[in-house]
Amino acid sequence: MATAAEWIEGARPRTLPNAIAPVLAGTGAAASLDGAVWWKAALALLVSLALIVGVNYANDYSDGIRGTDDERVGPLRLVGSKLASPKAVRTAAVLSLAIGAVAGLVLAVTTAWWLVLIGAVCLAGAWFYTGGSKPYGYSGFGEIAVFVFFGLIAVLGTQYVQALRVDWVGLLLAIGVGAFSSAVLVANNLRDIPTDTESGKVTLAVKLGDARTRTLHVVLLAAPFVISLALIASTPWALAGLLALPLAIRANAPVRTGKGGLELIPALRDSGLALLAWSALSALAVGLVG
Repeated sequence: MATAAEWIEGARPRTLPNAIAPVLAGTGAAASLDGAVWWKAALALLVSLALIVGVNYANDYSDGIRGTDDERVGPLRLVGSKLASPKAVRTAAVLSLAIGAVAGLVLAVTTAWWLVLIGAVCLAGAWFYTGGSKPYGYSGFGEIAVFVFFGLIAVLGTQYVQALRVDWVGLLLAIGVGAFSSAVLVANNLRDIPTDTESGKVTLAVKLGDARTRTLHVVLLAAPFVISLALIASTPWALAGLLALPLAIRANAPVRTGKGGLELIPALRDSGLALLAWSALSALAVGLVG
């Protein structure tokens, strides 16, 4: 039976920046419209955290029962390591997603009912990433999904529930957050190319191959800093986002130097830290405008 610490590790806490960053960015974008509502920001954060923990447990369950994690190199997987039963991990995934659904429903009721449809799409995206008979994460669409769900939808959704509208500042922040979030997954899938190829999991990294996946990682990490320059049109304080550049350079170091396997884990960690730093700095900068 898995210990509490192993359940926490199975939730993959290193991915939590992917949940926190879009809420920071979306709240900053709302503040730039003089529309920040802090209790709604807190609920949006709960939704985001619950969804990412839910999708992590759902992936653990789905990959585990398929045998994809039997020879896993990366972080602990509960089902694959046989520390927890598939039923227990599936239940944890469902409970996490349910918490996100309830918090999201409160936001919808207090903002706009059509947000329920967006929430339903997000829940389906979380489950069918590796779940179901034809998981889209096994067909090379994982990075696109992360960009859409934890970039565009999460940032613009957070801005909308607070300010009741979105604007170009929110859109640029959403693109930057989405690029960073996708970079985290690219680093993860780069590490797993050998095992994913063997198990038949056709990620984007498997399709692109090692060299082009490494190039994609640096492009995705560079994109948010180009956006920082574009955001000068809103406020010169947007240049503060460039302070996260050293973290992005460090995140890319294991990738550009040809590291593989466990040596790529720092790339995941530092990509997430760069995402969090850029989002916080950029949110603060654009929020000063409001």
